[in-house]
Amino acid sequence: MKSQDQDQSLAIAAPAHPAAALDGNDGTTQSVTLESPIKRGGQDIHIITVRRPKAGALRGTSLVNLVQLDVASLQTVLPRVTDPMISAPEVANLEPADLLALGAAVASFFMTKAERAALQTA
Repeated sequence: MKSQDQDQSLAIAAPAHPAAALDGNDGTTQSVTLESPIKRGGQDIHIITVRRPKAGALRGTSLVNLVQLDVASLQTVLPRVTDPMISAPEVANLEPADLLALGAAVASFFMTKAERAALQTA
């Protein structure tokens, strides 16, 4: 079983993923460039914007599971906070590196401003 310190270090380390970048100064969105684009119809989706989730987008999930990048929790939340919206089956078909990048973007929204600032100066 993980201690709370281990859980917090995971949350702090998560946004350092190179494919995720904060958009704007307010920190309400992050853009993630996918290693393998999502193919939808005749188009390829290369960049996904992840919005800071509100409480309603988190319903039916555990915050601890999200911070730990639990796949089932990400399949629930990512369709609610992505633009363009990606469906649960599309999340299930993501490459592992892309799932990690999107999950890191979601997990980063659980950090305080001070934690994000500490990461940016490191």
